[in-house]
Amino acid sequence: MRIAIIGTGYVGLVAGTCFADSGNDVTCVDIDERKIRMLLAGEVPIYEPGLEELIRKNVREKRLAFTTNLADAVSPAQVVFIAVGTPEGESGEADLQYVLAAAEQIGRAIKQYTVVVDKSTVPVGTADKVRAAIAKVASAEFDVVSNPEFLKEGAALDDFLKPDRVVIGVESERARKVMGELYAPFVRTEHPILFMDTRSAELTKYAANAMLATRISFMNDVAALCEKVGADVDFVRKGLGADKRIGYPFLFPGVGYGGSCFPKDVKALVTTAREYGLELDLLRAVERTNERQKKLLVTKAVKHFGSLEGKKFGVWGLAFKPKTDDMREAPAIEVIEGLIGKGAQVVAHDPVAAHAAKRVFGDRIRYASVPYEALEGVDALFVVTEWNEFRHPDFERMKALMKSPVIFDGRNIYDPVRMRELGFTHFSIGRR
Repeated sequence: MRIAIIGTGYVGLVAGTCFADSGNDVTCVDIDERKIRMLLAGEVPIYEPGLEELIRKNVREKRLAFTTNLADAVSPAQVVFIAVGTPEGESGEADLQYVLAAAEQIGRAIKQYTVVVDKSTVPVGTADKVRAAIAKVASAEFDVVSNPEFLKEGAALDDFLKPDRVVIGVESERARKVMGELYAPFVRTEHPILFMDTRSAELTKYAANAMLATRISFMNDVAALCEKVGADVDFVRKGLGADKRIGYPFLFPGVGYGGSCFPKDVKALVTTAREYGLELDLLRAVERTNERQKKLLVTKAVKHFGSLEGKKFGVWGLAFKPKTDDMREAPAIEVIEGLIGKGAQVVAHDPVAAHAAKRVFGDRIRYASVPYEALEGVDALFVVTEWNEFRHPDFERMKALMKSPVIFDGRNIYDPVRMRELGFTHFSIGRR
């Protein structure tokens, strides 16, 4: 099948590469000439395990191409995916200007029946707006489909190639057959394609992310209560997760959620509901808990040290989660800004996100190329992202490098009893 992907961000690159790897002819389009030059040279502008190798393989086998010319990519395509950004607007709504601009260009370019797919995360009713934008200028038949993505950064290839489910919102049997054929290679292990109407598909994406964000914020509230009453959140989490109605995923307390999806999608869902006269009080509380949680480590540091003026701190982890270089809404931003704002110096290390962090902090902090370099002469270490390489460090070496052996463990990756035995002052989330 001939496919065009409009947008070479995270979603577009992963989707385009995986479709190409299943035998389709895919052309990815972007208006950013620098990004297209990078991709044509075999360089990938985002970090995602396994993606660079898979892109090179499919480019080499001539199933995957990149261009800035939308019309050339769209005119021969049977399916066109819109995977452009939907940034957060001033009042929390999703900004659809890039989606609708792409839709109009697609409408002008299509030459035969084409299925146009909203892959970007978009609010309810967007398929109708895309359909109207295309209909104004198109001379060929088309259908508009909603096909939200459910990719976890750091595990996106597996999520796409072996999905839990594929959600497809369609309004015609013709489009349903095309999408069923396209996704057939990815659902051979009984994982379902869930066909529904476009509005239900659009809402499914927001509802899923809002539910996961709610679990995280709920567990962070439980962790705060554990600290007050002297309970241990690890035991509470295990007791909760063992209930089959609840399960273990997304019940880990920490310094809050970040990334490109949860913060933006929760706000967008709250805003959409408000437009229809409904206040989603639960999700507003989820947001408040998350903002409080991002400030928690700095609050603990102030309680321990008093003034942070002139102190020097190491930070391990900058990306919002492991296996990505994504700094969008990362808790590390709140932590580091809080420390700097109180007069402290910061030396930070992240295995892959330093280049992205420099766009956020510039030269206001120092960047360490290896973890131990971020510990030299520091008054404390803040662990903000749970990269595997931080889980089993040389603690004796750490103590020798640090001015004082204090750790603020924002992801509960170290055992409190062992840390005391090793001579560390250890602060974690929701544990004694």
